Amino acid sequence: MDRAVVALDGLTYRYPGSGAGVADVDLAIRAGEMLVCIGPSGCGKTTLLRLVAGFLRPQAGSVAIAGRDVTGADARSRQCGIVFQSYALFPHMSVRDNVAYPLRVRGVPGAERAARAAKMLDLVDLAALADRLPAALSGGQQQRVALARALVFEPAVLLLDEPLSALDAATRVAMRDEIRRVQRERNIATLLITHDQDEALSLADRIAVMRDGRIVQVGTPQAIYDRPASGFVATFVGRANVLEATVSGPDGVDTPLGTLATLPHGCARGEAVSILIRPERVEPVGEGAAGDNLIVVEIEQDKFFGATRALVAKAGGSRIAIETASRDAVHRVRIPRDAIQFLHGSRNLKEA
Repeated sequence: MDRAVVALDGLTYRYPGSGAGVADVDLAIRAGEMLVCIGPSGCGKTTLLRLVAGFLRPQAGSVAIAGRDVTGADARSRQCGIVFQSYALFPHMSVRDNVAYPLRVRGVPGAERAARAAKMLDLVDLAALADRLPAALSGGQQQRVALARALVFEPAVLLLDEPLSALDAATRVAMRDEIRRVQRERNIATLLITHDQDEALSLADRIAVMRDGRIVQVGTPQAIYDRPASGFVATFVGRANVLEATVSGPDGVDTPLGTLATLPHGCARGEAVSILIRPERVEPVGEGAAGDNLIVVEIEQDKFFGATRALVAKAGGSRIAIETASRDAVHRVRIPRDAIQFLHGSRNLKEA
């Protein structure tokens, strides 16, 4: 494994007078890696970023950047490029001067400042707007200026604090690709904080899920989505059907939907377990369908989203969420065996 550019070891910080903050966080970010941190409001995401940046000092644990212990170092000496939610551009400075500003405060000579700022503006496709003031730019263009400014002094780490939340939906999607392109081209270790699950899943090399100041799971986007470590992760990342069940045999469980066939799971008969079924894995079928896990449903809610429909159906003694591209009426569904995952300490079926 490549050596970590950012290494957090036992990092702890609690705000005075409250239990909020982070506790005992171990985390590493490698060169060129985009690590995205997600979690509910107040879980400690932004606190974690501020500890890496040097805006807060930990009460325990350490922060290392590029192999150097910076736990007691000030923010400026840590070589972190930061993009804030508000962009924080200087309104009286041109785009060019905003981008060059970090070089100016570091004493870089004028000619070199101009050349490096021009190079960064080329990288984010804003060279033609170099003389404009921030007020004359769109939200997406301002975001690109902030990104260029964060990278112009060649930092060791890029920190992004919900950088897309102020943009409209279409611009936000476009800027995801732009951030990823620039980050990969610079091969820079990056920590991105967001509350947007789609943003996390589409951008991340790895995702860290936080809850109550602690990291509860770290993994690739696919691992987090397909193999959540707990019911909390399953329901926080994407839509999920989480059902309490009792093991009926080596490849089956009794659930409020009825008895379901599963892949071999290794749990003891009679054991209480929790299972996860993603809505998109619930398959509408016709009257002539045969096989395991066929369930008659009664649709109670049907929301149309263009490419997909989000349904809520009554089934057996419970309800189940369904996501489908089918336009047909839904009266029966099938749940494939491999769509059923065990949670809360039970062995995950995809790893069995």
